[in-house]
Amino acid sequence: MSIPDYARTNFQTLLRAAADGNLALMECADAETGKPRYVLCAVGRDSGDYVFTPFGHLADGNPYDAYLPPDPDDPGGFLPKGDEHQPA
Repeated sequence: MSIPDYARTNFQTLLRAAADGNLALMECADAETGKPRYVLCAVGRDSGDYVFTPFGHLADGNPYDAYLPPDPDDPGGFLPKGDEHQPA
């Protein structure tokens, strides 16, 4: 499974922002639930104003419960929840 170009481009932008010290953690409201989310943002400037570009939020609780990693035995699949390959 390959990572799409837009994700690679956004990741490179995020790395540059971090290397330049232009990365911020902002408290935002989830657009669906209204609950607080802690969002990683690149910080830029536009005509003297700060511009925050969101890239993603930090997982609440154990991030291993929120995501399923790729399956090393199936290039197009993911490990099922609770698989022994995931950290406890």
